[in-house]
Amino acid sequence: MFASALNRIETSASAVMTQRARAMRNAGRDVLALSMGQPDFDTPEHIKDAAKAAMDRGETGYPPLAGTEVLKRAIQEKFKRENSLDYDVDQILVSNGGKQIIFNAFAATINPGDEVIVPAPYWVSYPDIVKYTGGTPVFVETELQNGFRLTASALEAAITAKTRWLVLNSPNNPSGGCYRPEDLMSLAAVLAAHPHIRVLTDDIYEHLVFDGKFTTICQVAPELTDRVLTMNGVSKAYAMTGWRIGYAAGDVDLIKAMAKMQSQVTGGACSISQAAAAEALSGDQTLVTERRASFKARRDHVVARLNQISGLRCIMPDGAFYVFPDCRGWLGRWTAGGAVLNNDSDVAEQLLEEQEVAVVHGAAYGLSPHIRISYATDMATLDTALDRINAFAEGLS
Repeated sequence: MFASALNRIETSASAVMTQRARAMRNAGRDVLALSMGQPDFDTPEHIKDAAKAAMDRGETGYPPLAGTEVLKRAIQEKFKRENSLDYDVDQILVSNGGKQIIFNAFAATINPGDEVIVPAPYWVSYPDIVKYTGGTPVFVETELQNGFRLTASALEAAITAKTRWLVLNSPNNPSGGCYRPEDLMSLAAVLAAHPHIRVLTDDIYEHLVFDGKFTTICQVAPELTDRVLTMNGVSKAYAMTGWRIGYAAGDVDLIKAMAKMQSQVTGGACSISQAAAAEALSGDQTLVTERRASFKARRDHVVARLNQISGLRCIMPDGAFYVFPDCRGWLGRWTAGGAVLNNDSDVAEQLLEEQEVAVVHGAAYGLSPHIRISYATDMATLDTALDRINAFAEGLS
């Protein structure tokens, strides 16, 4: 017998596809995995050195529940330096990855029947965490021609008396879309009339904006600051996915409630990882700039090639390291292997089986017919994968 709450959630689709690709490679197949959102770079040496130094100093005991003083000060300074946001140290929480920040926030605030507005496409974990806590995700589809941005009118139409949160993710996973200052200001104008709604702004891809400048909602709407949970982490910008450090800042009572939840789930985040994260935020940022340039070059190349493939349509994303091409031109057709493509799930399945390229179907992110392709890998691998995707398209009948 298992908890009924498990029936409300699913295993992450990107994790499932990546695991399938890994199993197929272990079985001897030449699978190219473009399904996981993980930078292909190593953690910078000065960050690893900071972790080693922490171990040498004996910082191997239980860490403070809400984060070490050193890391919280580094986060405080990061918000001031990069976002012009002022938070007290007691308004900051460090967790075991960004996902735990989201879980803590929703578990601490959502009651059965409460609603959370989730623009689609969305990162796969948002709705499942809401559902696990007993809440109801309210999906609002965005449009490719609008850069996959939520509009003020669509937000207004989705709000009810039961709405408790709005989730914003910019740059977005899976689309790479970014909210511009004017977009955020229009959303803030709607939210001003609904003081019962909090905003979770997931800024994890902040340092991977290629066109324009990153903006978070509190910068353009400081009057909402007490209602906004600003979350981030070190995994994407600093290639630290395995270090498992996420952080957030917000209203002190919300942060206390989230820390209370964390106290019974995991406790404080790894002390060694916190020392590394403090160095990541406070130390030399040169590699962040260099790696962003590398991702931008890959983005430009991948989008250009995808738009040369028959049946695909791909807009230029503003950030992150994903593209989210529309594949409706392939639906209703037969593959060279004899399978019919009824939906984007079929597309992802047959790309894996027939061309050994792992991508994730758009339905997993709430918007079909699309596929998510991660370009967080080297250019040679990307070109080989794109050759195979083109061969797949040429084989359709």
